[in-house]
Amino acid sequence: MNNPYPYSDTNKRYYTFDYYTKHRFGGKCGKAPLDIGCGCPNKDGTCGTGGCIYCRDGSRSAVGESIREQYDHAAAVAARKWKNLAGMIPYFQSGTNTYGDPARLTRAWEEAAALEGAVMIGIGTRADCLGSDVIEALCHLAERIPVTVELGLQTAHDETARRINRGYDHARFLDGYTRLKTAADTLNGDSRKGYGRLSVGIHLINGLPGENRTMMLETAEITASLQPDLVKIHLLHILRETPMAALYEKGLYTPLERDEYCEIVCRQLEILPEDTVIGRITGDGMAEDLIAPQWSRRKTDVANTIDKMQAAENLWQGKACK
Repeated sequence: MNNPYPYSDTNKRYYTFDYYTKHRFGGKCGKAPLDIGCGCPNKDGTCGTGGCIYCRDGSRSAVGESIREQYDHAAAVAARKWKNLAGMIPYFQSGTNTYGDPARLTRAWEEAAALEGAVMIGIGTRADCLGSDVIEALCHLAERIPVTVELGLQTAHDETARRINRGYDHARFLDGYTRLKTAADTLNGDSRKGYGRLSVGIHLINGLPGENRTMMLETAEITASLQPDLVKIHLLHILRETPMAALYEKGLYTPLERDEYCEIVCRQLEILPEDTVIGRITGDGMAEDLIAPQWSRRKTDVANTIDKMQAAENLWQGKACK
């Protein structure tokens, strides 16, 4: 009763993904992470090699399994965890899922769209892998089933992008984002943000090497100005066999502490538009690969800390959005 945030029917003071699926699809939806063996232009020499310094190859083992097998497995897990799901969301997660032969990608997307119980498709990719043919194919797919394309911005600061070996600058991100968002707006017409046929999301990472609190909030402000349909906020975690792990082990990088991270997220939520869906507020990596920070394993504890901080200071998503 004392929650001033409009897009919530719980104590949450931000636009949770559960609230979104409840009001769009009638209830909670499970996600089926899919791996179709997509590569990355930042690993094969197209725009760089080695990939982002926090990215670990081989962290998933689904390559070689069919889309149907991966989907059925995820759906079975979701059904055991939650009752009365409103549907499933096939999520092309591993690799850069708009990079490669457009015909092959389209076949994979269409196969996922036809799966029983699928209500929406998620596609993770990079903003520098959005050619006109790919955007056209995404628009065609969205005429059949709602689609959310998620772009990894991570940071709006070019010096950080170079430090993490992202492989493109902010201007390149804006080019890809703007062309995709323009196509989405044209397709969606007057649909409420996030409820159109084609939605565009942005991923941010807090705690990148060399960044301070001010820089992370600046990234949130720049992201807010783009009016994305969805934002996912991640914690940088250290995974074994990555360049970040080497920096950490040499004492050249210190991860954020839990309360420090949660306070930054609270301020970022305050900056972001109130009607942007928040798809994630933290991340922890695969348990067998995670080196640090160990507190990131307790995702519920992180979410509860954010809730308490927002309530204590009377903060909510969009309160400070310009």
